[in-house]
Amino acid sequence: MSRRITNCQTRRKKLEFYIVDVFAETKYTGNQLAVFRNTHSLNEKKMQSIAREINFSETTFIDSDEMRHGGFDVKIFTPVAEIPFAGHPTLGTAFIIKEFVLRKNVEKITLNL
Repeated sequence: MSRRITNCQTRRKKLEFYIVDVFAETKYTGNQLAVFRNTHSLNEKKMQSIAREINFSETTFIDSDEMRHGGFDVKIFTPVAEIPFAGHPTLGTAFIIKEFVLRKNVEKITLNL
């Protein structure tokens, strides 16, 4: 998995996000995914607008860098709707949590979808 980091400006604050190339050995290949961190201040309408603007097959939003109920709260959006689960967004989001939130190898990462 390769990744690129960038920022997104909303009216009130910058949002950090990552572009992850899931199932890829090199950049710009594989299934692309945008992963946003610390999105607790965004409502579903704003998340949907961002996902539509990014226009990847899926975009994920990690509510907080802090775990709740044993896992990380995550929402997955396509450009047209929120969805309950999808494969490559789950793997790509877990990768970002491991690499940039936890910053260590762990046996498992739980996503509260």
